[in-house]
Amino acid sequence: MATNTKRGFNSTFGAIMAAAGSAMGLGNMWRFPYICGKYGGGAFLMVYIFFIFAIGMVLMMSEFIIGRRTRQSPLRAFITLKPQQPKWRIVGVLGLLTCFLVLAVYLVISGWTVNYFWESLTGQLSAVGDGAYESHFMDFASSAIAPVVCLLIFLAINVVVVLGGVEKGIERVSKLLMPVMVVLLAILCVRSLTLEGASEGLRYLFYPDFNFLSGEGVLAALGQALFSLSVGLGVMIVYGSYLPAKDNLLTTSLWIVVCDLSVSILAGIAIFPAVFSCGLTPAEGPGLVYQVLPVVFNSMGSFGRVAAILFFLLLALAALTSAISLLEALTAGLSEGGMKRGKAVALVSIGSAVLASLASFSFGNGLLSNWHLFVILDKLTGTYMLAIGALLTVIFVGWFMKRDDIYDELSNHGTLKVGYFKVFYYFLIRVLAPIALLVVLIAGIVG
Repeated sequence: MATNTKRGFNSTFGAIMAAAGSAMGLGNMWRFPYICGKYGGGAFLMVYIFFIFAIGMVLMMSEFIIGRRTRQSPLRAFITLKPQQPKWRIVGVLGLLTCFLVLAVYLVISGWTVNYFWESLTGQLSAVGDGAYESHFMDFASSAIAPVVCLLIFLAINVVVVLGGVEKGIERVSKLLMPVMVVLLAILCVRSLTLEGASEGLRYLFYPDFNFLSGEGVLAALGQALFSLSVGLGVMIVYGSYLPAKDNLLTTSLWIVVCDLSVSILAGIAIFPAVFSCGLTPAEGPGLVYQVLPVVFNSMGSFGRVAAILFFLLLALAALTSAISLLEALTAGLSEGGMKRGKAVALVSIGSAVLASLASFSFGNGLLSNWHLFVILDKLTGTYMLAIGALLTVIFVGWFMKRDDIYDELSNHGTLKVGYFKVFYYFLIRVLAPIALLVVLIAGIVG
């Protein structure tokens, strides 16, 4: 098949950092700790590790194959590969719709993060009493103006990066931010492990007690694997379309998955020992890092304010790398339809800002608190839409895409040895991934 060309990532390192930036974001730093805490710690982690390699990595490689083979966004990639079956366009449409909804959720959380970073920097956060952090969070989250202003500030930063393009915007920023994120996270881990009682947090994270893991928890582990890797929504198809032709897709995918898993575990090491050290509960839900961690930081004495600044800076950087990939995927989809890039960015930004603003009114006594829109969006995308998109993608690659096209991309047109191809194609893509996704999805719906 002839493939078209377009300007993409300038280097393999830049490609890995950009794709890893999409994966190593809020899904690791915000979502993983509270989901892991909700579903029992170590048992959840074990199931999550299985899903991230057996399903997540397979799906990432599948999306890279589709993207690099066609050099197009999800809206056109499926039709290009299967022009006689236009119904497959629905997978691309579903993916970009999921991107749009996830971006709205991310903007809300990012707005909280911007506010908490500012309060940490100015000392306002440390001035809040230990017993008042929950009400402090709810007062901010349920206000009508402040959360919207913060999410708009964050969105503006994303717009500037995406308008810079793939090489000068996304790749350049990702190559700078990802190493900084890892260093900041390592500092926080070291400090967390020195706290009294930290061993209880490590036991909670690494000791698997499957009595605490329900069918809903298994579904949540799958959703988290897909969510944290940014697969099942078409982002990696877009980034795959930017990958250099010489890249080894197996190696690139493995690097991203290992980095993503490592950051999730490091986030757990940074958070759970600190939470247990203060006698708090890890099952606090979406507000874990905003309601519980400030108490932890206050208990650290003079280092507490520095730790708070570093943590919320890290969370802001994680949010930025994730949101950039979502905004880019949506922009690429509209741009391929003939819309100018600047106009596409503006349209997506306005739409996501409106939806995020509405979702931000879901808390406390907010204007739309009875709608619970934020919770609905988070549950809908993280649990169901990602799984459905992932299922349709692996079915397409395993049963409808030409086998020779898949082999050609994995072997870089015959220049690489791909001894794993039969296992990957005949078992993982065609059998294991579809069955696992279907079973867990049905279990989640029925349960």
